[in-house]
Amino acid sequence: MALADVCGLKTNQLKNSFLSDLGGTSTHLLNDALTSTTNFTVPYGFDPVESLKEFTNPKSDVKIHFDHGTTTLAFKFQHGVIVAVDSRATAGPSIESQTVKKVIEINPYLLGTMAGGAADCAYWERVLARQCRIYELRNKERISVAAASKLLANIVYNYKGMGLSMGTMICGWDKRGPGLYYVDSDGERMPNNIFSVGSGSVYAYGVLDSGYRYDLSVEEAIDLGRRSIYHATHRDAYSGGVVNLYHMKESGWEFISQTDVFDLHYQYQAEKK
Repeated sequence: MALADVCGLKTNQLKNSFLSDLGGTSTHLLNDALTSTTNFTVPYGFDPVESLKEFTNPKSDVKIHFDHGTTTLAFKFQHGVIVAVDSRATAGPSIESQTVKKVIEINPYLLGTMAGGAADCAYWERVLARQCRIYELRNKERISVAAASKLLANIVYNYKGMGLSMGTMICGWDKRGPGLYYVDSDGERMPNNIFSVGSGSVYAYGVLDSGYRYDLSVEEAIDLGRRSIYHATHRDAYSGGVVNLYHMKESGWEFISQTDVFDLHYQYQAEKK
Protein backbone atom coordinates (compact mmCIF):
# COMPACT_ATOMS: atom_id res chain seq x y z
CA MET A 1 0.00 0.00 0.00
CA ALA A 2 2.83 2.36 0.86
CA LEU A 3 4.47 1.98 -2.54
CA ALA A 4 1.09 2.39 -4.25
CA ASP A 5 0.48 5.62 -2.31
CA VAL A 6 3.88 7.02 -3.29
CA CYS A 7 3.29 6.17 -6.94
CA GLY A 8 -0.17 7.73 -6.84
CA LEU A 9 -1.90 4.42 -7.56
CA LYS A 10 -5.49 4.36 -6.30
CA THR A 11 -7.35 1.23 -5.22
CA ASN A 12 -10.42 2.29 -7.23
CA GLN A 13 -8.30 2.44 -10.36
CA LEU A 14 -7.41 -1.22 -9.93
CA LYS A 15 -10.97 -2.22 -9.15
CA ASN A 16 -12.17 -0.66 -12.38
CA SER A 17 -9.41 -2.29 -14.43
CA PHE A 18 -9.25 -5.69 -16.05
CA LEU A 19 -9.55 -7.34 -12.62
CA SER A 20 -13.24 -6.48 -12.65
CA ASP A 21 -13.65 -8.82 -15.58
CA LEU A 22 -12.94 -11.73 -13.27
CA GLY A 23 -16.22 -11.33 -11.42
CA GLY A 24 -16.36 -11.89 -7.67
CA THR A 25 -12.67 -12.82 -7.43
CA SER A 26 -11.39 -9.33 -8.28
CA THR A 27 -11.57 -8.03 -4.70
CA HIS A 28 -9.71 -11.06 -3.37
CA LEU A 29 -7.02 -10.76 -6.02
CA LEU A 30 -6.64 -7.06 -5.29
CA ASN A 31 -6.36 -7.60 -1.55
CA ASP A 32 -3.80 -10.39 -2.05
CA ALA A 33 -1.70 -8.20 -4.35
CA LEU A 34 -1.70 -5.26 -1.95
CA THR A 35 -1.04 -7.42 1.11
CA SER A 36 1.89 -9.21 -0.52
CA THR A 37 3.71 -5.89 -0.98
CA THR A 38 4.07 -5.42 2.78
CA ASN A 39 3.79 -8.94 4.24
CA PHE A 40 5.44 -12.29 3.80
CA THR A 41 2.61 -14.59 2.76
CA VAL A 42 2.23 -18.20 3.92
CA PRO A 43 -0.08 -20.92 2.55
CA TYR A 44 -3.69 -20.65 3.64
CA GLY A 45 -4.46 -22.79 6.71
CA PHE A 46 -0.76 -23.21 7.58
CA ASP A 47 0.40 -22.16 11.07
CA PRO A 48 4.22 -21.81 11.18
CA VAL A 49 4.30 -21.70 14.99
CA GLU A 50 2.44 -24.99 15.41
CA SER A 51 4.40 -26.61 12.58
CA LEU A 52 7.72 -25.67 14.20
CA LYS A 53 6.69 -27.14 17.57
CA GLU A 54 6.56 -30.57 15.96
CA PHE A 55 10.30 -30.44 15.30
CA THR A 56 11.52 -28.59 18.42
CA ASN A 57 9.48 -30.50 21.01
CA PRO A 58 11.87 -32.64 23.14
CA LYS A 59 9.38 -35.52 22.99
CA SER A 60 9.18 -35.46 19.21
CA ASP A 61 10.78 -38.27 17.20
CA VAL A 62 11.94 -35.77 14.58
CA LYS A 63 14.11 -32.91 15.84
CA ILE A 64 15.74 -30.03 14.02
CA HIS A 65 18.76 -28.42 15.66
CA PHE A 66 19.41 -24.90 14.40
CA ASP A 67 23.20 -24.55 14.55
CA HIS A 68 24.50 -21.14 13.58
CA GLY A 69 27.95 -19.60 13.74
CA THR A 70 29.56 -16.32 12.77
CA THR A 71 31.31 -13.28 14.18
CA THR A 72 30.14 -9.74 13.48
CA LEU A 73 30.91 -6.53 15.34
CA ALA A 74 30.39 -2.79 15.18
CA PHE A 75 31.40 0.08 17.42
CA LYS A 76 31.02 3.84 17.47
CA PHE A 77 33.99 6.16 17.91
CA GLN A 78 34.78 9.82 17.32
CA HIS A 79 35.02 9.41 13.54
CA GLY A 80 31.90 7.31 12.93
CA VAL A 81 31.20 3.58 13.11
CA ILE A 82 33.46 0.64 12.30
CA VAL A 83 31.76 -2.53 11.05
CA ALA A 84 33.76 -5.77 10.75
CA VAL A 85 32.56 -9.29 9.91
CA ASP A 86 33.92 -12.69 8.94
CA SER A 87 32.70 -14.57 5.86
CA ARG A 88 32.22 -18.23 6.84
CA ALA A 89 28.84 -19.97 6.49
CA THR A 90 28.29 -23.28 8.26
CA ALA A 91 25.60 -25.94 8.45
CA GLY A 92 26.36 -27.66 11.72
CA PRO A 93 29.95 -28.98 11.53
CA SER A 94 30.10 -28.49 7.74
CA ILE A 95 31.73 -25.40 6.25
CA GLU A 96 29.47 -24.46 3.35
CA SER A 97 31.11 -21.24 2.18
CA GLN A 98 34.07 -18.99 2.95
CA THR A 99 32.89 -16.03 0.88
CA VAL A 100 29.57 -14.93 2.37
CA LYS A 101 29.01 -11.18 2.35
CA LYS A 102 27.67 -10.54 5.85
CA VAL A 103 27.34 -6.77 5.53
CA ILE A 104 24.16 -5.74 3.68
CA GLU A 105 24.33 -2.29 2.10
CA ILE A 106 20.82 -0.97 2.78
CA ASN A 107 21.51 2.46 1.29
CA PRO A 108 24.54 4.79 1.12
CA TYR A 109 24.03 5.78 4.78
CA LEU A 110 22.81 2.52 6.32
CA LEU A 111 24.47 -0.87 6.79
CA GLY A 112 23.12 -4.09 8.27
CA THR A 113 25.04 -7.16 9.46
CA MET A 114 24.09 -10.85 9.26
CA ALA A 115 24.15 -13.35 12.12
CA GLY A 116 21.88 -16.36 12.49
CA GLY A 117 20.11 -17.65 9.42
CA ALA A 118 21.65 -16.17 6.29
CA ALA A 119 18.39 -16.34 4.33
CA ASP A 120 16.41 -14.65 7.13
CA CYS A 121 18.89 -11.78 7.47
CA ALA A 122 19.26 -11.25 3.73
CA TYR A 123 15.51 -11.29 3.06
CA TRP A 124 14.33 -9.05 5.89
CA GLU A 125 17.09 -6.49 5.48
CA ARG A 126 16.19 -6.20 1.80
CA VAL A 127 12.61 -5.63 2.91
CA LEU A 128 13.96 -2.92 5.23
CA ALA A 129 15.89 -1.37 2.32
CA ARG A 130 12.66 -1.13 0.32
CA GLN A 131 10.79 0.46 3.23
CA CYS A 132 13.61 2.97 3.79
CA ARG A 133 13.43 3.97 0.13
CA ILE A 134 9.66 4.40 0.35
CA TYR A 135 10.11 6.59 3.45
CA GLU A 136 12.64 8.73 1.56
CA LEU A 137 10.31 9.16 -1.42
CA ARG A 138 7.37 10.04 0.80
CA ASN A 139 9.13 12.43 3.21
CA LYS A 140 11.83 13.86 0.93
CA GLU A 141 14.57 13.04 3.48
CA ARG A 142 16.58 10.02 4.60
CA ILE A 143 15.22 7.84 7.35
CA SER A 144 17.08 8.04 10.67
CA VAL A 145 19.08 5.10 12.01
CA ALA A 146 16.75 4.86 15.01
CA ALA A 147 13.65 4.76 12.79
CA ALA A 148 15.17 2.18 10.44
CA SER A 149 16.08 -0.13 13.31
CA LYS A 150 12.63 0.31 14.87
CA LEU A 151 11.02 -0.47 11.53
CA LEU A 152 12.98 -3.72 11.24
CA ALA A 153 12.17 -4.68 14.84
CA ASN A 154 8.46 -4.11 14.23
CA ILE A 155 8.51 -6.13 11.00
CA VAL A 156 10.19 -9.23 12.47
CA TYR A 157 8.15 -9.06 15.68
CA ASN A 158 5.09 -9.95 13.60
CA TYR A 159 6.77 -13.32 12.89
CA LYS A 160 7.94 -14.07 16.43
CA GLY A 161 7.83 -17.79 17.16
CA MET A 162 7.78 -18.77 13.49
CA GLY A 163 11.39 -19.98 13.39
CA LEU A 164 13.21 -16.85 12.24
CA SER A 165 16.84 -16.66 13.33
CA MET A 166 18.36 -13.21 13.03
CA GLY A 167 20.73 -11.08 15.07
CA THR A 168 21.65 -7.94 13.18
CA MET A 169 23.23 -4.57 13.79
CA ILE A 170 21.87 -1.53 11.99
CA CYS A 171 24.61 1.09 11.56
CA GLY A 172 24.34 4.47 9.92
CA TRP A 173 24.68 8.23 9.97
CA ASP A 174 21.83 10.74 10.20
CA LYS A 175 21.14 14.25 11.53
CA ARG A 176 22.14 13.16 15.02
CA GLY A 177 25.43 11.69 13.90
CA PRO A 178 26.51 8.03 13.95
CA GLY A 179 23.95 5.48 15.06
CA LEU A 180 24.25 1.84 16.11
CA TYR A 181 21.38 -0.50 17.08
CA TYR A 182 21.03 -4.21 17.70
CA VAL A 183 17.88 -5.93 16.41
CA ASP A 184 17.00 -9.62 16.63
CA SER A 185 14.27 -11.91 15.36
CA ASP A 186 12.28 -11.63 18.62
CA GLY A 187 11.80 -7.92 17.94
CA GLU A 188 14.33 -6.87 20.57
CA ARG A 189 16.05 -3.56 19.81
CA MET A 190 18.70 -1.67 21.77
CA PRO A 191 21.31 1.05 21.18
CA ASN A 192 24.90 0.94 22.39
CA ASN A 193 28.42 2.00 21.46
CA ILE A 194 29.71 -1.58 21.00
CA PHE A 195 28.06 -4.76 19.76
CA SER A 196 29.34 -8.16 18.70
CA VAL A 197 26.96 -10.88 17.54
CA GLY A 198 27.55 -14.55 16.75
CA SER A 199 29.21 -17.65 18.12
CA GLY A 200 32.61 -15.95 18.09
CA SER A 201 31.40 -12.77 19.79
CA VAL A 202 32.77 -13.78 23.21
CA TYR A 203 36.29 -13.82 21.76
CA ALA A 204 35.74 -10.58 19.83
CA TYR A 205 34.47 -8.85 22.98
CA GLY A 206 37.68 -9.81 24.78
CA VAL A 207 39.76 -7.89 22.26
CA LEU A 208 37.27 -5.03 21.97
CA ASP A 209 37.06 -4.49 25.73
CA SER A 210 40.82 -4.28 26.04
CA GLY A 211 41.38 -1.88 23.14
CA TYR A 212 38.25 0.23 22.75
CA ARG A 213 38.25 3.98 23.40
CA TYR A 214 35.85 6.53 21.96
CA ASP A 215 38.76 8.79 20.94
CA LEU A 216 40.42 6.18 18.71
CA SER A 217 41.94 7.42 15.49
CA VAL A 218 40.63 5.97 12.23
CA GLU A 219 43.71 3.77 11.83
CA GLU A 220 43.45 2.48 15.41
CA ALA A 221 39.73 1.75 15.04
CA ILE A 222 40.26 -0.16 11.80
CA ASP A 223 43.05 -2.21 13.37
CA LEU A 224 40.90 -2.97 16.44
CA GLY A 225 38.00 -4.20 14.33
CA ARG A 226 40.26 -6.36 12.19
CA ARG A 227 42.10 -7.86 15.19
CA SER A 228 38.85 -8.61 17.00
CA ILE A 229 37.43 -10.59 14.08
CA TYR A 230 40.72 -12.40 13.53
CA HIS A 231 40.97 -13.60 17.15
CA ALA A 232 37.36 -14.79 16.99
CA THR A 233 38.07 -16.80 13.83
CA HIS A 234 41.19 -18.27 15.48
CA ARG A 235 39.19 -19.62 18.46
CA ASP A 236 35.73 -20.23 16.98
CA ALA A 237 35.39 -23.07 14.46
CA TYR A 238 32.24 -21.51 12.98
CA SER A 239 34.00 -18.25 12.02
CA GLY A 240 36.63 -17.78 9.34
CA GLY A 241 37.30 -16.83 5.73
CA VAL A 242 38.10 -13.16 5.31
CA VAL A 243 37.59 -10.03 7.39
CA ASN A 244 35.39 -7.49 5.59
CA LEU A 245 35.62 -4.05 7.15
CA TYR A 246 33.51 -0.90 6.60
CA HIS A 247 33.74 2.63 7.97
CA MET A 248 30.52 4.63 8.34
CA LYS A 249 31.25 8.36 8.01
CA GLU A 250 29.21 11.53 7.66
CA SER A 251 29.50 11.19 3.89
CA GLY A 252 28.22 7.60 4.01
CA TRP A 253 29.75 4.16 4.34
CA GLU A 254 33.12 3.27 2.84
CA PHE A 255 34.42 -0.24 2.22
CA ILE A 256 37.91 -0.35 3.74
CA SER A 257 39.38 -3.79 3.20
CA GLN A 258 38.96 -7.51 2.72
CA THR A 259 41.74 -9.45 4.43
CA ASP A 260 42.23 -13.21 4.58
CA VAL A 261 42.49 -14.43 8.19
CA PHE A 262 45.29 -16.76 7.06
CA ASP A 263 47.44 -13.74 6.23
CA LEU A 264 46.44 -11.98 9.46
CA HIS A 265 47.48 -15.01 11.49
CA TYR A 266 51.06 -14.86 10.31
CA GLN A 267 51.13 -11.05 10.47
CA TYR A 268 50.09 -11.02 14.13
CA GLN A 269 52.34 -13.95 15.02
CA ALA A 270 55.30 -12.05 13.55
CA GLU A 271 54.39 -9.01 15.64
CA LYS A 272 54.55 -11.11 18.83
CA LYS A 273 58.08 -12.16 18.03
